[in-house]
Amino acid sequence: MIRKATFADIEGIDRLLSQVLEVHHVIRPDLFKGNARKYTDDELMSLIEDPDRPIFVYEESAGIILGYIFCIITEHKNDNILTDIKTLYIDDLCVDRTRRGEHIGRKLYEYVVSYAGSIGCYNVTLNVWEGNDSAKAFYESLGMKPQKYGMETIL
Repeated sequence: MIRKATFADIEGIDRLLSQVLEVHHVIRPDLFKGNARKYTDDELMSLIEDPDRPIFVYEESAGIILGYIFCIITEHKNDNILTDIKTLYIDDLCVDRTRRGEHIGRKLYEYVVSYAGSIGCYNVTLNVWEGNDSAKAFYESLGMKPQKYGMETIL
């Protein structure tokens, strides 16, 4: 079942956030700390209450959170260079590492695409870290295409 996150989901979300952080730490230990938390419980509570930052969870029948998708809704109106556009940005998507391959991530993504359409979004966007080849392949399998590239020079 996919639904909006509640305060009762924080423990399950925290468990999955740790898995995502571990992936990012392995890829970019120069940027991501190991054994850290992306959000405090208070920050998660604020996000859960924010209508512009919906979080959806995939809950197993036993009440266990097997996946989540963090979203940020942005809207540009009367911008000097951008058209009036409403975007749903996927800030984070995670499926429990023990349950990958069961199409939970696909279901979460499809749910959010439908949600974005229902609230008048033009597009759904996200970022993938270079080196996270499995995530890139997953998003490409969903039909996503590159919108832009972020580049860096490490000093």
